[in-house]
Amino acid sequence: MQDKLWVEFGGWYLVSIDILLIIGIFYFLKLPKEKKANSFYWLPFFILAFTVFYENLGGYTNYNFEFNKAVNAFLGNTEYPRYNLWLFNITHTHIATILYLFLIRSWLEPSKKKYINWMIIFFAVVVQVLQISGIEPIYLDQPIISTIGANMIIIGSGLYFIGLMNNDQYLAANPLRLLSFWQMTFILFTYSLTYITSVSLLYIYTLYPQLATSLHYINLVMGVLNLIILVLTVASPQLPKLFEKEPDYDSNLNSA
Repeated sequence: MQDKLWVEFGGWYLVSIDILLIIGIFYFLKLPKEKKANSFYWLPFFILAFTVFYENLGGYTNYNFEFNKAVNAFLGNTEYPRYNLWLFNITHTHIATILYLFLIRSWLEPSKKKYINWMIIFFAVVVQVLQISGIEPIYLDQPIISTIGANMIIIGSGLYFIGLMNNDQYLAANPLRLLSFWQMTFILFTYSLTYITSVSLLYIYTLYPQLATSLHYINLVMGVLNLIILVLTVASPQLPKLFEKEPDYDSNLNSA
């Protein structure tokens, strides 16, 4: 029992993100009250906490088979009771995609925010239609939903980089010292990988299992790097010499 518990919760990935959450909590609690209420800080912190929560819950569903089996049965899946895809579909594929779209939206100039708004609405509708219709059940792999979500993240990242090249405020800054630049760079790479794997996941696992394992490992590394940037965003008021001020498009983008 203890060995199984260690296998699920003692791996490098879960240990790493748990430590990052502890660091994130420490720096978030150090923020002044007005900064805690600012989406520039609380949104990255919320994404960090939410990610660590569902990744650990994923480990628990692997550890507690009876719990996972009961949830699968409730959702209509009695054929594959060991699958915990229901959890990662809800949290990672659906909710996390919307949260990252909101994060991207926070970096964009006002004229481009409306595009993200429409993406979020469209994505939420598509998710419900595909699940209610039975085309992509919540307890099985959802390549269509994953692909649509990844494409929207990539498009949103593209809107940011267009602004980076065309906006005077960004042109006057050093992109290597902008948190938004690093955040968008890692998000772009991560969801580009998600796009590739979501389109051909079953094919890769069937014919090229070693490649699938490598892609999974790369995805975990990129996930950790994404969370590190989120922690740095929360900690940025304590690191004034490391990062430059972000373009102040509206009241939601204050200086770090």
